[in-house]
Formats: sequence, structure tokens, C-alpha cells
Amino acid sequence: MTSQALIKDFEEMLGKDNVFSSEADRQTYSYDSAVLTPVVPALVVRPITTEQLGLCVKKLYENGIPMTVRGAGSNLSGGTIPDKTDTVVILTNGLTKILEINSNDLYAVVEPGVVTVDLATAVARLNLFYPPDPGSQAVSTIGGNIAENAGGLRGLKYGVTKDYVMGVEFFDATGEIVKSGSRTVKCVTGYNLAGMLTQSEGTLGIISQAILKLVPPPAAQKAMMAEFDDIQKAAEAVSGIIAAHIVPCTLEFLDNNTIVRVDDFTKSGLPRDAAAILLIEVDGHPGQVADEAAVVEKVLKENGATAVHIPKDEQEKTKLWEARRMALPVLARCRPTTVLEDATVPRSQIPAMMKAINEIAAKYKLEIGTFGHAGDGNLHPTFLTDKRDKEEFHRVEEAIDELFDVALKLQGTLSGEHGIGTAKAKWMEKETSRGTILFSQRLRRALDPKGLLNASKLVGI
Repeated sequence: MTSQALIKDFEEMLGKDNVFSSEADRQTYSYDSAVLTPVVPALVVRPITTEQLGLCVKKLYENGIPMTVRGAGSNLSGGTIPDKTDTVVILTNGLTKILEINSNDLYAVVEPGVVTVDLATAVARLNLFYPPDPGSQAVSTIGGNIAENAGGLRGLKYGVTKDYVMGVEFFDATGEIVKSGSRTVKCVTGYNLAGMLTQSEGTLGIISQAILKLVPPPAAQKAMMAEFDDIQKAAEAVSGIIAAHIVPCTLEFLDNNTIVRVDDFTKSGLPRDAAAILLIEVDGHPGQVADEAAVVEKVLKENGATAVHIPKDEQEKTKLWEARRMALPVLARCRPTTVLEDATVPRSQIPAMMKAINEIAAKYKLEIGTFGHAGDGNLHPTFLTDKRDKEEFHRVEEAIDELFDVALKLQGTLSGEHGIGTAKAKWMEKETSRGTILFSQRLRRALDPKGLLNASKLVGI
């Protein structure tokens, strides 16, 4: 338990309303969206200025107290679950300022607690575009997006969060401010610390500010939905589109289980009899969009699409994409426990990965709803189960082991966008090497000699 004297120090520093010490408050910050055991922290603090953030980190370092930084807590790998009961959780959701949107030089400067969709909406008003769009964008924050290198539906064409981080300011484990990157397009001043902080999952520093690249919005878009009577045909169509050298803005997949359950909930009019659907959007200049849409439609039909639907207006198109974004929330309602994975393979291996997922579901007698970003090889097989049924959950764990083995054999990766945290740490060496783990641990110990920043996450310290 944190001492009353320390709690009082934080209350004087942040105000009583921003220090949470009651059992109920601390319980709230004991878990994230991963299926892992909660750990109740000793204290939760919520700075509302970057200066306060630095003072919090410095105070905790001086007292040797472990710390875990948390944005919205929507992450799926255990990264914001406290390491131990003596950990203090630092919330960044009080740092919500969009400090600058520069239309001339195409960048924005934001604090880490800015909600992703709020930034996207703010820049859109100025006819600018911030492409990263994780499924949790309505609640996830920019600091968390950077720490996890969040992806999203538009990752196929526009890339992921790391492709838009021009610079960061962050506090190291001691509370010292560190700056890296610039508002300029080119910057090679010093080490690429901004790149190092991206995807670091709260283990190397705590982000206080970010400079993010913006781009002009596309002039035109065209969406379509393709129905298939066989999952493998849909998977082959994904490979066919990429092989035709078309890079859609989005290329999403939903299997029948997901289609039916989403349609039950949203009443979106999805084709309930389809074995799978692909949701596709191409964008760019109007002429380019028309040409690429024609090629995509041709490839879809050549690969066995039984129907290709073009939304009649913007409202119908929006309804389709909203249905896709509801896939996880809807599946999560079906059983007490939802285990969402994001093993990712090269795009050409999507047919093999889909085949493996279906075989694993049958082998272990499990219900799996599969959806995801098929265009960039990032599928989300979602295990619907009940952790209280120990025999069934053991089968889930065995199935996930096999799923990762298949992904790695197909030259894929353990995680396309959710991160490692503690949920996937045990498989890290299998994908990388012992030397990679040791190098990463040496790096962490050099930057955080007391081992206070999210100590058990990623590779441990």
C-alpha cells in the first residue's frame, strides 16, 4: 500500500480530484481488454498538464515505485495491467489538448490523451486527413496508439501509426524530458528516439506530446461488398486483388459467423447466407478510382464472388463500415469470454491462414468468428468461450499455440497491431531469437536501471 504521505504529496501536486486511492477506483484500473488476471494498483494518478506528468514520474522514480502508464485501456495484450500491487498507474487521459494543426506544413501537435477520432474529426474540418483508424478509435488515445503502433482498416494503403509519427516528447524513467524528431519532413538530429518509443508499450518512456503527419484527403472513393459461398474463394480473391497491383484503401473480411451475429445486432442487411464477404474501398483521383474499381470487380468475379454490391449513397456506405467496426463488440456479447488474436501473415498467405483457422476450430471443437484486415494479412480469429470452463479454455490455449505456429511457418508475425504485453511474451523468442531478447533487455536496463517502467511487459527487465 502506498504511504499516506505520498498520497498527500500527489494530492498537493495534482489536486484531490486527480488522485484515486479508494479500493473501487483502483479496481477500475486493474485490467485492460486482454483475457488476463487483473492486478489492483496501489494508487492511480491523473496529471492534467505535461509538467505534472513529469513531476509524477520523477516522484515515483525517486521513491523506487513501479509505474504503468494508461490511456484509454483499450489495448488487448495486457500492456496497461499493473505489474504488481505496489504499482502506481499514471493516466494520460487528462492530457487532451490538440496544440496545433498546421495546414501549410501538414502536421498536428497533440497531447497523449487526445482521442483518435477527435483528432481525425478536427483535421477533417480543415480538409486534412489523419489516416490511422484502429477499431477502437472512438475511445483509444494517441499516446496509446503510438505505444502500441496501432493499425486499423486503412493500414493496407496508408500504413499504421508509426508512419505518421514525426516527433515525440517523452519523460524517461527518471522524469527527464526527452525530445526527438521535428516539424520538418526530414530530421536526422540524433538517434531516432521517436521510432524507438513507437511500439514500446510503455517500457521505455511516457509520451507527453507528439507531432503527427497529416495528408490531403482523397478526392474520390468507391466502396463495394462482395459475397462468396466459400471462405477460401474470398481468401483467394484478396490475394488476386493485391496480385493485380491494386492497393485498396480498405480490404476487410468477415466470415459467416461474424456476418450473422453482426446483422442480428445492427440490422444492417448483411447477406446472412454468404460464407464470407469482403468489404472494399478504393480511393484517389476520380479517374483512378473508376479504373481500380473496375479491376477489383473483375478479380472478385474471377475468384468466385456470387454478387458484388455497390452502395447507392454515402449513407449506405457508412452503414457497411459501421457494421464492420461492430464485429468485435458484437462477438464479445456472445459468450462470457472473448479472446481476440491478431497473428498476421504475408498477404499472399491469407488463403493458407484462413484454411488453418478453420481446421484449428474443427480440431479443437471451438467457435471462432473471423474478421479483419485481410488486405494486409491481419486477420482477427476471435475465440468465443468461457474461461470458467477450464477444459474448454485449455483447448482455446492449445488452439492459440497452434495458430501462432502456423502464422510463423507462413513467415508471419505474432502480432500485427495489438502488441506483445504479457499476453504474448512467451512466444517472442520463437519469432525472433535469444539474442533479440537479451539485446532488448540490456537496452531496457540501461534506460531504466531500477526496472520501474512496465517491468514485466514485452521482454521483461
